[in-house]
Amino acid sequence: MIESVLVANRGEIACRVFRTCRDLGIATVAVYSDADADALHVREADTAVRLPGAAPAETYLRGDLVVKAAQAARADAVHPGYGFLSENADFARAVLDAGLVWIGPPPEAIEAMASKTRAKELMGVEPLGDVTETDLPVLVKAAAGGGGRGMRVVRDLADLAGELAAARAEAASAFGDGEVFVEPFIEGGRHVEVQVMADAHGTVWTLGTRDCTLQRRHQKVIEESPAPGLAPDLVAELHAQAVRAARVTEYRGAGTVEFLVADGRAHFLEMNTRLQVEHPVTEAVFGLDLVALQIQIAEGHALEKEPPPARGHAIEARLYAEDPAADWAPQTGTLHHLEVPGVRLDTGYAGGDSIGVHYDPMLAKVIAYAPTRAQAVRKLAGALERAVVHGPVTNRDLLVRSLRHPEFAEARMDTGFYDRYAAQLAAPEPDPHAPLAAALADAHGRSRFGGWRNLRSQPHTKRYRTEPDAAVHEVRYDHTRTGPVAEGVRVLAVTPTRVELEVDGVRRKFTVTRYGERVHVTTPRGDTALTALPLLPEPTARRAPGSLLAPMPGTVVRVAEGLTEGAEVTGGQPLVWLEAMKMEHRVCAPASGTLTALHAVPGRQVEVGALLAVVQAAVPEESV
Repeated sequence: MIESVLVANRGEIACRVFRTCRDLGIATVAVYSDADADALHVREADTAVRLPGAAPAETYLRGDLVVKAAQAARADAVHPGYGFLSENADFARAVLDAGLVWIGPPPEAIEAMASKTRAKELMGVEPLGDVTETDLPVLVKAAAGGGGRGMRVVRDLADLAGELAAARAEAASAFGDGEVFVEPFIEGGRHVEVQVMADAHGTVWTLGTRDCTLQRRHQKVIEESPAPGLAPDLVAELHAQAVRAARVTEYRGAGTVEFLVADGRAHFLEMNTRLQVEHPVTEAVFGLDLVALQIQIAEGHALEKEPPPARGHAIEARLYAEDPAADWAPQTGTLHHLEVPGVRLDTGYAGGDSIGVHYDPMLAKVIAYAPTRAQAVRKLAGALERAVVHGPVTNRDLLVRSLRHPEFAEARMDTGFYDRYAAQLAAPEPDPHAPLAAALADAHGRSRFGGWRNLRSQPHTKRYRTEPDAAVHEVRYDHTRTGPVAEGVRVLAVTPTRVELEVDGVRRKFTVTRYGERVHVTTPRGDTALTALPLLPEPTARRAPGSLLAPMPGTVVRVAEGLTEGAEVTGGQPLVWLEAMKMEHRVCAPASGTLTALHAVPGRQVEVGALLAVVQAAVPEESV
């Protein structure tokens, strides 16, 4: 019997595993980097062991340190979670060699499927040879790892060599393995997967299907179970291939077999030899705890011959600290408050926690379950809309609009969904009355007499900037003996935290919460983030035209090959690559011209707004 489990991971998945361990009466051990010293998963564990450093390569990816941590804490089992070392066969062997229980598949099974090229061979998929024009478009893909790292879509043969080099560099940085391969890129398909559970006694379960089609940068955003609209014979084929993958590797534990479904056919992609981020939707539909089953299998117990029947529908949305309108740029800062009532919330954060630059920007997974798909979609969209998420910019509004988009509602989506609709779904729509509500609440909180003056002069004026669109709003209002007034609305009630307005005959309620100069105005239809501004704008430092500023805090991982001051560059040419929160971000030349300054140095940590380079735009010939 397992008595104590160390989770070789962080954040949401560590908290998720700890929850099941507590239910089973199993003690818990966390590991943490210096950046995670005060993280929620550390606070929730019974004991914790420090991994000195901050970067994943020196902490969570150091299998030797994790094994030593397990021994020091007297844990008798290790659960790898997902990401980091979860699909590292050498780490699994090191855990077993140390006399610990490995809550995962055999190292040989991990090894067989760790390389996507080897996995395709085992599943009988022919590799793509030398790429020609007729093969385009193709997908460059890292042989190891996942999460969208080391993946590039190539539509022009001339771009292939550069994208191969970029994918190798990113894969080597993320997984310590720079091997990449090329496969056909099938457009207009759906990403469908099958959850398998297998024991050491010959039983393999296939737990329905999941649809993970809505993705940005090859990373999943919304997942659901079962995958809607699949023909019964196609589902049977998906299950048969998933069982084959488990049998051919003598698999044990939880695993996921992924496919691209197009034209009614299933195209094998890979097998993830671990628990998936989206496993909660399967748990909801089958009434299971997959982590508990992983532990049960690791202890040698047998599964029932058949899994329980599936019932209803579940949908999960990944809530990220990112700005979809700014090319999905990750965001950092303090998460002041997070609350999503009425649905399952799996998270590694609590109010007051800091979101840093070293790890994935996912704040939480929000999961809704209902008897039908339509009901589950409505429930999840409503819960997200009413959620209280105070802190950095998030993708919450995009999630709500995605769930209510006709293509998703009617299950007609494909993997190009965000290519088509991201711009309109991500467009900021701040509440037009939020600045007034913030101003009235602020005035009531600051003035003992509510701001009324016997001799009226000019209206009160306040300025706010809405986030993330950076639009500046000037609010004017006045106070009378009967209370505050503002043009175009009727002010019904004001306190320092609540405002009620009548707009066009409709009574609207606003909750106002302040965090320094940041103000969140919340209604049942969403949240508007504001920054209070001084009445007279402060002078700002001037930057030379053509300055390239860091769009986010991160690390400079490389600059364009051969790039030096004085070089000629073209508009849109990638010049600098930043790594932040597990993703690489290109900083491109704003126009064609001459590179007059280069401040970016590989390995250098930069803050948002840091000057990376300066490009002096070329003067058009007709203007000379």
